[in-house]
Amino acid sequence: MSTASKPLYQPQSGVLTVQYEPDEQSVLIENPPRFTWIPAQLEHDRYTLQFSRSAQFATDDTVTVQEIPYNLYTPEHALEPGRYYWRYALLLEPEESASDSPALQSEWSRVRSFNVPDGLPLTPLAGRKTRYAKAAEAHPRLWLQADELPEFRRKVRENPDAIGWTAFYERSVKPWVEHELIAEPKPYPNNKRVASLWRQMYIDCQEVLYAIRHLSVAGVVLEDPRLIGLAKTWLLHAAAWDPNGTTSRDYNDEASFRITGAIAWGYDWLYGELSPEERGLIRANLLQRTGQIAFHVIERSKIHHVPFDSHAVRSLSSVLVPGCIAMFGEEEKAEQWLNYTLEYYACLYTPWGGVDGGWAEGPMYWTTGMAFVTEALNLLKKYTGIDFYERPFFRKTGDFPLYCFSPDTLRASFGDQSTLGDPVSLKTGFNIRQFAGVTGSGLYQWYFEQTKAIDTDSEMKFYNYGWWDFRFDEMVYLQDYPSVSAEKPTAIESVKWFRDIGWVAFHSNMDKPEDHIMLLTKSSPYGSISHSHGDQNGFLLHAYGEPLAIESGYYVAFNSTMHMNWRKQTRSTNNLLIDGLGQYAGTNKALNKAAYGVVEDVQQYAAYTYSRCNATAAYTENVPYLERFVRELYFFNESFIVVVDHVDLAQPGKVDWLFHTLYEMKLDGQSFKVKGQKADMDGRFVYCSSGDLQLSQHNEFPDVDPAEIEGLPSQWHLTASTQTARSHRIAALLVPIRKNESKYVSYFMDDQGHGVDLYFTDEQGATHKIDVPKPY
Repeated sequence: MSTASKPLYQPQSGVLTVQYEPDEQSVLIENPPRFTWIPAQLEHDRYTLQFSRSAQFATDDTVTVQEIPYNLYTPEHALEPGRYYWRYALLLEPEESASDSPALQSEWSRVRSFNVPDGLPLTPLAGRKTRYAKAAEAHPRLWLQADELPEFRRKVRENPDAIGWTAFYERSVKPWVEHELIAEPKPYPNNKRVASLWRQMYIDCQEVLYAIRHLSVAGVVLEDPRLIGLAKTWLLHAAAWDPNGTTSRDYNDEASFRITGAIAWGYDWLYGELSPEERGLIRANLLQRTGQIAFHVIERSKIHHVPFDSHAVRSLSSVLVPGCIAMFGEEEKAEQWLNYTLEYYACLYTPWGGVDGGWAEGPMYWTTGMAFVTEALNLLKKYTGIDFYERPFFRKTGDFPLYCFSPDTLRASFGDQSTLGDPVSLKTGFNIRQFAGVTGSGLYQWYFEQTKAIDTDSEMKFYNYGWWDFRFDEMVYLQDYPSVSAEKPTAIESVKWFRDIGWVAFHSNMDKPEDHIMLLTKSSPYGSISHSHGDQNGFLLHAYGEPLAIESGYYVAFNSTMHMNWRKQTRSTNNLLIDGLGQYAGTNKALNKAAYGVVEDVQQYAAYTYSRCNATAAYTENVPYLERFVRELYFFNESFIVVVDHVDLAQPGKVDWLFHTLYEMKLDGQSFKVKGQKADMDGRFVYCSSGDLQLSQHNEFPDVDPAEIEGLPSQWHLTASTQTARSHRIAALLVPIRKNESKYVSYFMDDQGHGVDLYFTDEQGATHKIDVPKPY
């Protein structure tokens, strides 16, 4: 191919965009590498890509791939270890080629290089010509394949309890046999969204999904004409709803996801029971609904350009995978959309974490994201044979809830949480069990068994009932995955650093809830984007079965005043305000991402574990004169914590040190005492460079609509205010104490040198020293 004269537009990547990768700084975590670049034009872009062992791209050492429809590519084969070079070019439409040149492409991009080390996981993606070679034409295709049905029917006849069939049939099928058809949701009053109606709408649509999927599966497995007839009635009823009405993507995307999924499952499982006319009617509806979502994902949200759209990414799993599998081979667009989804999963998934398995949006959005993506990956593995579980993220992501959402904790994790104040979600446990089945991890199985024992009464709460059915989950897992023996977390890491998302978890005795202490902090490169908050350098403490330093506030609804004015803001966190101002946590995604933090160091020593986090950039928008905010955490002998804050300003200012708990505190001079039900905490400021702090507390939620929190228990918020100064050094001692036990940590200070030496002596007589540089 000859070189074209047409220049190639190569814009600089931004904080919200995909990056030019891999490059000289890239550390590859899987083989082959994933290639991404900024699009050369906004639409109709197609590319050719070359990667080579030769910097000159000698023919014998070069692989050329074309045509690539998007700005991302995963090779079909792993690469031999060594140094490589890559470049790309825009493929031109005929009229774009220079009249005096036969070239069919733009000029080549800048050349980038990368190194492929030995021993990486091998995770190629089959090319479009071969990736569906194993896909069968027969239905069903969603979950059980047609050739699996006879054996599954035998299991149902001979031992239904062993595969979860009895519970599924009794509790997830029978309720829909006599249930009236659910009416198509009505519009919002004056078409203005109301949170309660929005939630009811998507729960109604979830019930339609339950009715169609469960009656269809049961009817086909049992070969029961009555159940099949009922399933058809529900399916034809839902397919008669207006695709452009109240359940369209643009009106209520959650309702749209559920109804589209319901129609996909019904169309697939009832395929052999439908007349050609019925198939055509239902498939047309499914195609239109799936198309609405695909259009939003690909053309409007453009998650292959800007991947940080939580709902768009989730809709790949909840809609495009089942919808496109159901229509595969019958609608050309279904294959196009499925290709896009597979290529996104292979290359960009997940935008919220990396090799450590973290999830920047927090554990409840991990729960939601993993619930849908694992279902999608299971469907794809069954239908196409493509196994995305080999990717490093999926091998490790069970560690995230294990360390950052431990099963016995309350209010002890960051981010938006619909379960805030409730036990760890049982669905989180079901998710982590999926990864136990994938990886064989007994720790993950232990987590599942703990959550199952703890969360026994939340099945009908909206964050469960409106999203998933545990009996169906159980049946699918027991059919497809092996039994794994639980392993108690007695030998886990005492401090776990999720470098991919900037979270650090400290633990002692996780396997014993009555003795367990969990300290969690974060300073994330994701800042406050999406479901993250303005909480860089914040910390949470749960000890002896009691939440002590909490994630404060309540979950009311996304974009409620509680959410926007309290929960997302720094003032709701155990953190600092500078002259009353916190980190940026508004609605500008670019500023959200720029309000980031950095975990600078994490260490484990014989006597303590340690983290150092820097949240300076998080305050830049609101406090441009902040030069540095670094927070150090010391967890001594798995017994007590020292928090040391370093704040430097370009002009004199005041710092408010914030702490939140469920209980009214006893304030006395420089100390604050929390008295809980299972544990207490002694907190005291042992050093402040600007003099004694002024302590106060309140139990209000300023700027929150009172109607949103009417009848909810109070929470208490401590503010410890410094005097005005250019620099501040603050050291706080936090001593969690088991209820009805005596415990204290003595301390003294030596400030004769260039710094302040703080000494702490614990109940075992061990003395520990911390050096705090003096501010100058």
